[in-house]
Amino acid sequence: MTDDPDLQDVIDRELRLQDPVVRQAPELGGRLLDPDFHEFGASGRVWDRASILAMMADDEAPPPVTDELAATRLADDVVLLTYRTRRPGQTALRSSVWRRHGDGPWRVYFHQATVLPPAG
Repeated sequence: MTDDPDLQDVIDRELRLQDPVVRQAPELGGRLLDPDFHEFGASGRVWDRASILAMMADDEAPPPVTDELAATRLADDVVLLTYRTRRPGQTALRSSVWRRHGDGPWRVYFHQATVLPPAG
């Protein structure tokens, strides 16, 4: 992990987005998403804030195994987070851009997932 409290906060918030309780409650998940959120999903679908909150509310999948988290500050109020997730039959590389406005909380602005081909 990291000694920088902002970077640790972003990591903690990303992991919270994987919590089924948070995912299934749009009011909780919405607190973590920037108003201008968008995502390029592993499926190739492009998501906006409303569509991702709806998808998460219906998602009953257990959280993935998450590792190799690395947070890098790009600017005072912008952080890039990269990591890997694993589910049975699928490994994905992921990146999120988090930003905050003034003294507000960190919120994810952009997310992208890239599915890795099966090992073999």
